[in-house]
Amino acid sequence: ETLWISERHGWERFVCLQPPYSILRRTMEVSHFPMTLRHGIASIVWSPLEGGWLTGKYRKGQGNPGDSPRAANWVGDLEQERFERRLDVVEELVALAGDLGVPLAELALAWTLRHPAVTSTIIGPRTMEQLESCLRAAELDLDDEVLKRIDRLVPPGESVL
Repeated sequence: ETLWISERHGWERFVCLQPPYSILRRTMEVSHFPMTLRHGIASIVWSPLEGGWLTGKYRKGQGNPGDSPRAANWVGDLEQERFERRLDVVEELVALAGDLGVPLAELALAWTLRHPAVTSTIIGPRTMEQLESCLRAAELDLDDEVLKRIDRLVPPGESVL
């Protein structure tokens, strides 16, 4: 509708969206990406590591490391029932990353970049080591079998957050 209004009035149109998108949060694949592809709108996605969930920071049976305000205040007790499915998915993803010989964060970043609707992925490294890992993700090729395994864990359009 906003594209139509812009065209009708001769206004500048939207050229980019900035949605959250990750293996754990795939709702954009059905709610926004078809439209952005159809109308040539860029998608610069944020939170590809879901606040540490897709780095392996939060693991089943290991407790919250409590090493940051986010860990302490936003996540809290990992034993809460609401985290059970998320932790199960993370464990499966850690195993998948291990099979590929890469850290989970690299797998998660590479996965966001492979979607044709994603123009760019916003990263937030705090150290040079994290930056180098993020950059290696751009070179990681994910074959169809890897993508199918991820689809089985979190199908397109679903979220486990």
